[in-house]
Amino acid sequence: MPNRLAVIDAKRCVGCQVCMFACARWQGEGGVERSRIGVHSAGGMEHGFVVVVCRGCEDPPCARVCPTDALKRRKGGGVLLKEALCIGCRNCQEACTLGAIFWDDSAGKPMICVHCGTCAKYCPHAVLDLEESVVQEAAHAC
Repeated sequence: MPNRLAVIDAKRCVGCQVCMFACARWQGEGGVERSRIGVHSAGGMEHGFVVVVCRGCEDPPCARVCPTDALKRRKGGGVLLKEALCIGCRNCQEACTLGAIFWDDSAGKPMICVHCGTCAKYCPHAVLDLEESVVQEAAHAC
C-alpha cells in the first residue's frame, strides 16, 4: 500500500520548522524556500501553529483544474507533477482547498508534496507521520 502524510496532532507543533528544513534539504536545498510543507502561527504562541501539508485527496481538485494534465493522480491519494507539461497557470494552487500547493517562483511551477515522509522523520514532536493509505480508487473525497 502507498503511504501518505498525516498531521497526527497539530497541538504538539511548536513552530520550529524542522519539518520544512528537512523537506527542502531532501531536495538538495538549504533554508525553507523550497519546502513542500508549511508551518505558520495561528495567532501567537497561545494559539499554536497551523501545519499545512498535502492530505492526499482521493479526487484531487488540483488535478481536475490542470489544463495540461501535468498533475496525475497518485496511487494512494494526492498527485504527482509532470513538470514538462506544466505551464505555470497556478490553477492547481487556487483549487487546493488546503493551501498545500506551494509555488517555486524561480521555476514558475508548483511544489507539491510527494509523501516521502522526510518531514515526519525529523519532526521532534511527532506532529507528522507517514501512514498507510486506505484510499479506495472508486471513492471521491478530499
